[in-house]
Amino acid sequence: MLEFKEKSIVLLQGVLTQGALAKIKHKGGVRIVICEGRPTLRAGEHNSRYFLDKRITPVIICDNMAGFLFYKSYVKEVVLACQYADRSGALCDSGALILAVLAQKHKVPVRLLDGEHKKHFLGNPKDLLTIKGMASAPAKTLVYAPLVEWVPVKYLK
Repeated sequence: MLEFKEKSIVLLQGVLTQGALAKIKHKGGVRIVICEGRPTLRAGEHNSRYFLDKRITPVIICDNMAGFLFYKSYVKEVVLACQYADRSGALCDSGALILAVLAQKHKVPVRLLDGEHKKHFLGNPKDLLTIKGMASAPAKTLVYAPLVEWVPVKYLK
């Protein structure tokens, strides 16, 4: 079983550019934990490949497991993939807002790094109705799959 030490996790969310990933420094005792990145799972695949190439073994979690990691006080920093930022907030990969809210509540710093830019802001419904070709819900289920969301600046302090 994988064990974490208190305040030992740098939590990554979204698909980060290679340059952004290079800015994340791995120190002994600190775990790199990557949110899988539903609906496409690209964040888990892309970000983990970078760290594995550097001989660092990351941990991939289901996006919704992040709340448990905050609850247990394991998260020491949150890194969000950002498309655009200004004085009012940031456009980040979907899932960033909940992590920013949790980070604020638990007094954990949030860092914005460059994310891969999206060509479309809504995902393919098929990506939520299947996982790697296997059905995850009945075919006629309605789907809402935003790929980006706005994070107000009050959650980025």
